[in-house]
Amino acid sequence: MSKRVLTTESGAPVADNQNSATAGVGGPLLLQDQHLLEKLARFNRERIPERVVHARGSGAYGYFEVTDDVTGFTKANFLGEVGKKTETFIRFSTVADSLGGADAVRDPRGFALKFYTEEGNYDLVGNNTPVFFIKDPIKFPDFIHSQKRDPFTGKQEADNVWDFWAHAPEATHQITWLMGDRGIPASYRHMNGYGSHTYQWTNEAGEAFFVKYHFKTNQGIRSLSADQAAELVGKDANSHQTDLLQAIERGVNPSWTLYVQVMPAAEAAEYRFNPFDLTKVWPHSDYPLQRVGRLVLDRNPENVFAEVEQAAFSPNNFVPGIGPSPDKMLQGRLFAYADAHRYRLGVNHTLLPVNAPKATTAQNYGRDGAMALRNGSRHDKNYEPNSYQGPAQTDAALSAPLAIHGWTGTHEAPQHTKDDDFFQAGELYRLMSEDEKKRLVANIAGGLSQVSREDVIEKNVAHFAAADADYGKRVAEAVNALRED
Repeated sequence: MSKRVLTTESGAPVADNQNSATAGVGGPLLLQDQHLLEKLARFNRERIPERVVHARGSGAYGYFEVTDDVTGFTKANFLGEVGKKTETFIRFSTVADSLGGADAVRDPRGFALKFYTEEGNYDLVGNNTPVFFIKDPIKFPDFIHSQKRDPFTGKQEADNVWDFWAHAPEATHQITWLMGDRGIPASYRHMNGYGSHTYQWTNEAGEAFFVKYHFKTNQGIRSLSADQAAELVGKDANSHQTDLLQAIERGVNPSWTLYVQVMPAAEAAEYRFNPFDLTKVWPHSDYPLQRVGRLVLDRNPENVFAEVEQAAFSPNNFVPGIGPSPDKMLQGRLFAYADAHRYRLGVNHTLLPVNAPKATTAQNYGRDGAMALRNGSRHDKNYEPNSYQGPAQTDAALSAPLAIHGWTGTHEAPQHTKDDDFFQAGELYRLMSEDEKKRLVANIAGGLSQVSREDVIEKNVAHFAAADADYGKRVAEAVNALRED
């Protein structure tokens, strides 16, 4: 039987479906990568009208207050003065299930935050885990397909979930997070949030730093066991929405303290882990947490559809002093998020109240399109440059430039001394108490034992064993015990 060739939508053969084209081995992605853009653009249009991912969500308004001086690292105005407050909107969400799904399920949680700053809206799109399953956006549509409902059975299938993970060893770290005790938060108030990606900060002197965001809950971490979650879903499928809504209505305003890890840009190339790999963390012993401020939620939306479902976050909404890094997954999301919103909500979704700037005014030459609401003077011009005092460029870069080198093409990520897919997963496992390890293994075995193919089970067990021999041995024994029953 001849091998079937993977092709683009136009029928052209695909040379590499694992690595996006980059400018050099470690450089940013290239717009010329037609296969990547086609996959992401088509993926964004596969569902009408709910979000393809993060469909089930809850939101709230609040403010961010600066508590510590970080002007040595960034010139961002909203972070420029201790005591300064900025209005915010946050959307929490589950990832894999549909709009009608339950809240208390084992799934990562979206933690998307919009800052309405005086220099425009800044969107920070993260999760409640510091890592993710994959490191290259070209694999994202395939990953989500494996986690979503099967096209034949209409439900999530263990065969699909674990088969993808069997072919994605870099997922081992995130699987260990997801299947551990924090995999099902008791509520949105009782979980941390992370920017997850690496971002760039630039100070007034033009010095560049790479940063990771950590929002630590001030309510304390609380999570649910699988049995507790099943009971809660039976009582209230909207449990997290109910909790958030009622807490704010009672005046019990949830809050988080923001910390950042800061890496001088010059240290990135020689760091022992690839600092732009979304499947890895920076140990706090290398880059300690530095406090920035606190996020407080104090107001519920008046209309969930208008303000939560139509809220649009895009990681390419930066402000001066904050910009992207060469993080491949971040680079892919710079395109994919905004493109998804233009499809779901229309090209004028930025004019909706929840998405429009509040501390400043958007001024540009975008015109027309569905639901065009922008009305200017009859003499306004819709082109630039012009001779009529229309909005003009500032000539001031938002962030520091990134040096790139090497050949264009698809490349695997640059290798650092500790850049394997299993080391950090093993470190996480070894940090757990004995009871935590037992629950982790039981959660993994419960899903993996339902897989029909022995080779898929064996590949996944091998990943856990590569992270830690005891980890793999326990998972294998637990899976075998369940399959023998």
